[in-house]
Amino acid sequence: MSEGSNLRYFDYAATTPVDERVSEAMFGCMGIGGIFGNPASSSHAAGLSARERVERARAQVADLIKARPDEIVWTSGATESNNLALKGYAENAHGRCHLVTSQIEHKAILDTMASLEKRGHPVTYVRPDGSGEIAPEAVKAALRSDTGIVSLMLVNNEIGTLTNIPEMSRIVHAAGAILHVDAAQALGKTPIDVETMGIDLMSISAHKLYGPKGIGALYVSENVAKRIAAQMHGGGHERGLRSGTLPTHQIVGMGVACELAAAEMMADNDRISRLHQRFMDAVADLGVVVQNAAHAKRIPHTLSLTLDLPGFFPFMLSDELAISSTSACSSAAGAPSHVLTAIGLDEDAASRTVRLSLGRYTTQEDVDHAIACLRAVVRQCRESVAAGL
Repeated sequence: MSEGSNLRYFDYAATTPVDERVSEAMFGCMGIGGIFGNPASSSHAAGLSARERVERARAQVADLIKARPDEIVWTSGATESNNLALKGYAENAHGRCHLVTSQIEHKAILDTMASLEKRGHPVTYVRPDGSGEIAPEAVKAALRSDTGIVSLMLVNNEIGTLTNIPEMSRIVHAAGAILHVDAAQALGKTPIDVETMGIDLMSISAHKLYGPKGIGALYVSENVAKRIAAQMHGGGHERGLRSGTLPTHQIVGMGVACELAAAEMMADNDRISRLHQRFMDAVADLGVVVQNAAHAKRIPHTLSLTLDLPGFFPFMLSDELAISSTSACSSAAGAPSHVLTAIGLDEDAASRTVRLSLGRYTTQEDVDHAIACLRAVVRQCRESVAAGL
């Protein structure tokens, strides 16, 4: 955080700070003395140098998810990747196409699905089970003879649950459909192997990975590439799937961020797991903190906590802790979290829920400060209730 600020950052699921090693690589691709050329300019060294850096970054991204470099298509972020995957498939479906997703997806999926419904494509929204997970059996029951594509996130952005993608893939492919995965919250937090997991299309973003905002990618398996229609036209870049001048500095930043994640993910996860457990152990005796989807398979980075405490509001923590009361997209809309209501919370409980997300720069001191802040707020609320306020 900025110098002099007492605010501790616990909103890594919304965005991450750019790693200094990433920004250093990016700066080398911006000024007159750097590699600033247009990667599409093949007639001179400046363009060729930029192209070489772009392709190196493409390989770095591919390595992290065990893909081939030519299966990586650059986009502006996971939202665009989601739109390209779903709309691109539906457009090439030769008539009405049935789609399947879940009720707890990111708004970038749900709003895209709503748009496709208006175009005449029916969509089935699978409910989560009691643990907050999407059950393979529920997805299987939603499939129809005309199902073309199923879209499920690997890690939920609000509650941190993991989806059993390999099992989903087996079910989806057996029905003759293809599988799209929104992996924006998963990249760099859990191992991904697109081939062994059976993923056909996958959306990823750099800014959840200590890279820059405004850059992401869509993994497009070789066997489905011809089934996706471009949504941006004008030059035929990226194998004709996504036109537009490539932002070399942002792409280089994403590549370096992915390379760092490949090297440091396991150590980061181990440290974050310990911090997660330290926090939960410390607040257990308060008797009012309920972790949502606590028994589901999950990543340690994201904690969704409902406080069973009259008079509590998330803003009571905001002077000391940068946290969310919901995902960034729902927060902007001023609406209750659709994820929390889908897993069974009523509107009142959802209004008393906070999301703390930990990351690379979270320290034990930060966690201890968060514990102290939460204890102080619980004490304040109890004193107010006792005083009849």
